[in-house]
Order: sequence, then C-alpha cells, then structure tokens
Amino acid sequence: MARTPSTMRALGSAAPDFSLPEPLSGRLVQRSGFSGQPLLVLYTCNHCPFVLHILDELVRLLNHYQAQGLAVVAINANDVTRYPDDAPDQMAQLAQRSGFAFPYLYDETQAVAQAYQAACTPDFFLYDAAHRLVYRGQFDDARPGNGVPVTGQDLRAAIEAVLAGRAPVAEQRPSLGCNIKWKPGHEPQ
Repeated sequence: MARTPSTMRALGSAAPDFSLPEPLSGRLVQRSGFSGQPLLVLYTCNHCPFVLHILDELVRLLNHYQAQGLAVVAINANDVTRYPDDAPDQMAQLAQRSGFAFPYLYDETQAVAQAYQAACTPDFFLYDAAHRLVYRGQFDDARPGNGVPVTGQDLRAAIEAVLAGRAPVAEQRPSLGCNIKWKPGHEPQ
C-alpha cells in the first residue's frame, strides 16, 4: 500500500465549490447548501486500508459532531474503472452499512479533488463558518499495523475548536494514506 501524505493546502484558503452526486440518495449536493456552517470535507474511498483502519471511529466522530452543527461531506474521487470496489453502487452500500449520517459523494471527473488539492485517503479539510480552511491534517497517529489506538484526537480537537469559535492549533500533522487513484492524464501537476 502506498503511503501518501496530504498536501497541506494553505490555511485560510477558500473552500472550492462543488456539486456532486450522492449515490445512496441520487441527489446532488452542493457546497453552497452548507453556507454559514463549519464544513468538513473528507476524501475517502471504500478499499483503502488506512480508511478501513479508522472507519468505525471516524463515522462515530463525524456523526456526533454533525449533530452539533458541523456540516460533513465525504468524497470519493478514485478511478472506478481500475478500482471497481469504489464504484458508486459500492459507495452507497458502504454508507448504508457503516451508518453514515453525512453524504458520501462521487467525484467522477476528479476536478473537485484537484481543486481541493486532495492527495490521499483519508484527507481532511476543515473549514470555519465562512468556509476558510482552518485545519488540514491527520485523524490521529493510528496507522494500520502501528499499534496506536484509533481515537481521532487530532481531528476531534480541531472540530471542537471550530465549533467553539476558536482557531485550531497551528501545528498540524499531515494525514497519511493511499494515494488518490487518478485517471490517466488527470494526475495533479
């Protein structure tokens, strides 16, 4: 499995717009639908061992904070031709089976992933209520096989700060995971 770090997009960057389908419901979800709310954009997929390692705690944490006013969207941008486990029908099954209370969106063109400078799964982008980037970093120190408990402590602290109207800590550690499976010719420059 490839170990790819997040790009650590510049703090203060505006959240790029998106309008993406949610395979589970068939509806289109737009960033503008979360205006005035803190927003977490998570790049993920169905098959990555780094995602699967944290999935249960990740869903618990995101469902909890969504109920407290955090808007959450998960986005899959992988090339489903080469990675059929990440196809929209499989995404809908994972969202339902895992109890996602947030939309799991499909970025077929990969244009939204490129706009966010997403690099890996999982890759987290936390925006304040004005949709300015305040956190991009890891869930916690847990990785497959390293024996560190999955707690979500880094992301949890950032979300709690944003919900309390404070800035998260400035020192943020990159997420680490599988690289996004880019379609031929779509790799970021």
